[in-house]
Amino acid sequence: MNRIETTFARCQAEGRAALVTYVMGGDPDVAASARLALACVAGGADLLEIGVPFSDPIADGPTIQLAAERALAHGTSPRDCLEVVKAVRKKSQVPVALMGYLNPMLAQGMAGFLADAAAAGVDALIIPDLLPEEADEIGTLARQHGIAMVFLLAPTSTPARVAAAAEAASGFLYFVSVTGVTGARATLPDDLAGKVAAVRQASPVPVVIGFGVSTPEQARSLGALADGVVVGSAIVSRIAAGGSVAARAARVKGFVASLAKGLRA
Repeated sequence: MNRIETTFARCQAEGRAALVTYVMGGDPDVAASARLALACVAGGADLLEIGVPFSDPIADGPTIQLAAERALAHGTSPRDCLEVVKAVRKKSQVPVALMGYLNPMLAQGMAGFLADAAAAGVDALIIPDLLPEEADEIGTLARQHGIAMVFLLAPTSTPARVAAAAEAASGFLYFVSVTGVTGARATLPDDLAGKVAAVRQASPVPVVIGFGVSTPEQARSLGALADGVVVGSAIVSRIAAGGSVAARAARVKGFVASLAKGLRA
């Protein structure tokens, strides 16, 4: 079993959903973002998403857009984000998914980038603007390097799209809880349970829910529906609040610990 499979199996054995946390690579700088990712681990994260900054992040709301702008302002590249993964891997065997858009990765040369990603310790790729129907070539390269491919599904996804994503996915599937972009929300849709259940029934891999999760209570309620819960903007906003790296790491660790406690309740 690989790191992703082992993690979901462990969480299932413990009777809870996995906690997936997101940190933008290079925000506020490369070294600090690695420390903040490790603060998530210290707080109880089961799986990390490391964001790759991009100038046109179509799936992201203002909080993560601004994090990408801050990272890009001092030149953060996809390969810098691999340095973040390397730093995490020196301290932890937590699974790491690299989340970013297709163009910056293609600009690196996909075959070489995937080889370097595998060497750095990346377990999965999440590429929001890559459709499962168009992912054969990249998916084949990823498999050669032992990297899983994760695809996104939305409440509006058709049965045909759900089937295509389930067939192409490895690692896990990412169900977007709301229509629209990333960002913390006070409430989540009432019809979410049925939609997630249908995706889980069609999926051979675990299903996580993300977009909009901002409180331990939301994490707990969504954890009852899926195999994992993703929290991104609520973490990034705590990083953006400023202060020393140590202060930011303490805020992140404390918040993640509250989420982890909620999932274990």
